[in-house]
Amino acid sequence: MNILILGGGGREHALAWAIAQNPKCDQLFCAPGNAGIAHVADCVDINPEDGDALIAFCSDESIGFVVVGPEAPLAAGVADTLRAAGILTFGPSRAAAQLEVSKSFTKEICAACGADTAAYGHFTDAEAAKKYVRAQGTPIVIKADGLAAGKGVVVAMDMETALAAIDDMFGGTFGAAGASIVIEEFMEGEEASFFVLSDGENVLPMGTAQDHKCAFNGDKGPNTGGMGAYSPAPVMTDAITQKALNETIIPTIKEMAKRGTPFQGVLYAGFMIKDGRPRLVEYNVRFGDPEIQALVMRLGAQVLDALLACATGKLADARINWADDHALSVVYAAEGYPAAYEKGTEIKGLEGLNDGSSLHVFHAGTQAKDGKTLATGGRVLAITARGKTLQQAHDRAYAAIEKINWPEGFYRTDIGYRAL
Repeated sequence: MNILILGGGGREHALAWAIAQNPKCDQLFCAPGNAGIAHVADCVDINPEDGDALIAFCSDESIGFVVVGPEAPLAAGVADTLRAAGILTFGPSRAAAQLEVSKSFTKEICAACGADTAAYGHFTDAEAAKKYVRAQGTPIVIKADGLAAGKGVVVAMDMETALAAIDDMFGGTFGAAGASIVIEEFMEGEEASFFVLSDGENVLPMGTAQDHKCAFNGDKGPNTGGMGAYSPAPVMTDAITQKALNETIIPTIKEMAKRGTPFQGVLYAGFMIKDGRPRLVEYNVRFGDPEIQALVMRLGAQVLDALLACATGKLADARINWADDHALSVVYAAEGYPAAYEKGTEIKGLEGLNDGSSLHVFHAGTQAKDGKTLATGGRVLAITARGKTLQQAHDRAYAAIEKINWPEGFYRTDIGYRAL
């Protein structure tokens, strides 16, 4: 079948790399794609939120399956538009995507189904929010209620930081996403990501990972979209994974179905784990970046089979075969990220780095121009390696990143330190 992936980041490159290996995939397209994706798919200049243009393209190219990568098209209802046109699509409806689009909506779902999550308050007024924070004390977590590209979260360890975060969010730092905010209890423990496919009724666990959100070594500096990840996450033991599934994920899926908005797609659940208790931090309704890079290195071509089973309502019969291995991904970002950074700088030394199923450089913010690879985003590359042990995967990834010549970039040198 011909397949179209929507998006142009590291997540979509990882999905394209895995899907292209599956013999079920005849011709692969990506809209809009990037310089790395162009090596495994035909990149097409279509806005992934333009439903009419996507339907016309799918008709012209006999597309049999569409995989929606990022959250923005899902929030815009592109999956609904495609399905209404009779196009098989992976990704939740606009109504079900509220699990990521609105943090307060997720809190309501958790309350309704008894999922274990942090105590919270929801505010549309700065003074009311500040009054709540003063009453609760610090540390405390301030979150923009809407979509903020993974960056609308401030973990405030002192009152000054908390109050400033409230002013920033209501002041427009995160645009419309901060028009209302959620203030949460600070949860202690170790954070991990759990990816689960759902066809609206059945669920299929798709692996665990642990990412590093802070910009600098030792989990210091500002929050980012993710500076690296590794899979599996040792803290997600079989017992904790089952507990998270039974007490949070499955009740959420049942509650969504009960409301007439069944969830079909990937539910990316962030958990804080302490003393064997997994508590939900938040949901996303698409694969995490850079977690998916580590996951696809371990899963390979079977990613497509799992996504198809999900989209066709056949998850009950689907299985994922896991090797006893590990993968680690290091993000190479533009100097200055997540604040202002320079665009258009050249990246050299990428030739010859990719090595079958053991090493791959996934592109996020890149563009090919005049035979050069240029950096166009904040997070630009994800150097991802697989190994029999996490240490082996770590060593392969860092050996490869040292061969890249990009003075305008930076990366953390301690990805995986919690497990190693």
